[in-house]
This record gives sequence, C-alpha cells and structure tokens, in this order.
Amino acid sequence: MKKMLFISNITNRITNFSLPSIEASQTLGYEFHLAANCSGFTDDTSMYNVKIHHIDLVRNPFSLKNVKAYKQMLALLKEENFDFIHCNTPIGGLLGRLCGKKQGVPKIIYTAHGFHFYKGAPLLKNILYKTAEMWLAHYTDAIITINQEDFKAAQEFKLRDNGNVYYIPGVGIDNLLIKEAKSNRQEISNEIGINSDTVLIISVGELNDNKNNKVIIKALGKLQNPNLHYILCGEGEKKDELYNIAKKYNIEQNIHFLGYRTDVYQLLNSSDIFVMPSYREGLSRSIMEAMSAGLPCIVSNIRGNVDLVEEHENGYLCEPDDIDCFAKAIDILVTNNELRERMSANNMRKVEAFNIENVKKCILDTYSEVLSDIK
Repeated sequence: MKKMLFISNITNRITNFSLPSIEASQTLGYEFHLAANCSGFTDDTSMYNVKIHHIDLVRNPFSLKNVKAYKQMLALLKEENFDFIHCNTPIGGLLGRLCGKKQGVPKIIYTAHGFHFYKGAPLLKNILYKTAEMWLAHYTDAIITINQEDFKAAQEFKLRDNGNVYYIPGVGIDNLLIKEAKSNRQEISNEIGINSDTVLIISVGELNDNKNNKVIIKALGKLQNPNLHYILCGEGEKKDELYNIAKKYNIEQNIHFLGYRTDVYQLLNSSDIFVMPSYREGLSRSIMEAMSAGLPCIVSNIRGNVDLVEEHENGYLCEPDDIDCFAKAIDILVTNNELRERMSANNMRKVEAFNIENVKKCILDTYSEVLSDIK
C-alpha cells in the first residue's frame, strides 16, 4: 500500500489541521502517517486509521534539539519509504523538506500557514526568510498557501520539476457547529458582573506581543464608555501588563481576563463585536470563528485579515498601532445596531467559503493533481 507522511510541529490530537489530509490521502489509497512532537497526544487514533510517530521537534528554529529531530525524521523516512510528504509549520516544513530531499521521497508538498516574510516586517527578517523559502522551494513539488499575499509571493519561487503553487482557504472551520453553540450571555454576565444590556467586545488568543491587545484597551480608555466591556479569552505573559494599562485609564473594571476557555463558541455567540489587532497572521481561525458567530470584526490591516474582512462590509481594518482607528470603529458599531446586524449577515455569508467541507475538497483536488504521476 502507498504511504504518505503528514508532518506537523506539536500535536496532541487529531483536528481540522490534519483531518482534510487524512480523508484525502485515504480516499486516494494512501496509508496516513503523522509525525510531530506527540508527547501530549491524547486521541484514540484507531477511529481515524492513522499511524503516529513521535519526533522531538521544538518551535525554536535555532534550537539544537532540532538536530535530534532531523535525525529521527531521516530514520523514519528510511524505515517507512513514503511515497509523499506533506510538511506543515516552519520547523516541520524545513526538516521535512531537507530529509525528504536527502532520502529521495518522490513528492513533497508544503503548506505555508503564513510565511515569516510579509508586508510590514523588518527588512532584514524579510530578506532572510524569503531567501530560505526560495531555496527550500527547489526541494518542493507543490506549495499550498492560505492567503492571497502568500499565494502571490510563492508564485515567484522556482519549484522542483516546475511544480505549482495552490491556494486553499485555510484549514477549515465547522461553521454549523459554531452557529449552533448556544449563547450563554446571562451566564457570562453573571460571571463577570455586568448588566445583560452591556456591549460586549471579545478577543480570542494568547496574550502576547503579537496579538497586541493593548491597543484595544487603550482605545477603550480613549472612549471612556462605561457600557463597553472587553473580555479576553486566553492566557499569556502580557496579562499583568494589560491589566496595568487598563488601570492607568481607570477602566480595569471593564476589562475581563477569562483565561483558557472551553466554551469559546458560546462566548462568541454571547458577544457583540470581535476585535483582533495582531501584527502578524496567516489566516486567522479566530476571525473565521467570530464571522461564523455573526460578529462584526474590527481587525488589523494585515496579511490574511484582509482576505476575511472588507472595510464597511463586515467590519473594519485598522493599522495595528492606530488607537484612534480602533476607537472610532468600536464607537461606530456600538452606536449603530442596524450596521452591526448588516455586518453580521455579511459575515455569515462570507465565511461559508472557509467551511471545512470546502477545504477537504480543495485538499483532495490538490493531492489528486500533484500525485497523479505516482505509480
């Protein structure tokens, strides 16, 4: 039986990240293998009929621990004799392609979930990462991109055997599951001590520098609207700093750090506006989930986000550090229920293109084309 290897970075269960590839490869008659750092893996893989291989991958590209991972990967390729590799994540993409080239794997596919070079990044960083991607492209038969900026950039690369670049709309989300998640507005209102008629703004994601939540807190500090409350779902090193910023503006009672949550879909359906001022994204799953919940989205004007949000149609785009822009957009939506309802309907229509079933079809079509000459 023909075999394929799907390479990730750190994996603890089967998700939409790998599920479309599992179904597509098995439909085409391939045995599916998953290689990643699986030290915390919890899923029962028997229901998916996949084989799991632990590799000691770490996210830091400069860590010497990835030398060990490289050797483990190479040994796995020698042992299993795969017909094709599908690499994901920067480290998985690097080691997978280097090992695949060395071992002579017939086909190598790489999904760029957001190139590390992008508009607005430091020049030296862009040169370094773009050069690396152009070099690795020579070992790659197909590159899959998930946003238009990356799709355009990858078309400049020279792939192995005149390979192709493909666009697929993300890793897929279950729109219906999100829509059907029941609102727990009264519960969350009781939990954080607010009135049910309060305007609730929500962010989802790690509290780190890239997510840039401080801009939203400063925008709310500028507005000084006591009826606006901001809930942040996620954990991270910036929590104390964000709280101190809120305290500086005397709005700490309007900022609510909910930490890690298992009821994110319910919280989205309980909120009024979604915000995400991050500096870098590939194609944000959080924005797509918010769109599925019918939330107007106020997000940073960056790669990936512009694929999802169209100014005045389903939300607003602001430069990441433009406090005034975020404040103005929030204020417009807070005071215009009709506009919020129109944007909500537009989002629920637009997000259908990013549904998991559509992504599954795109992956199957891509595999079918790229692997057509494997005997």
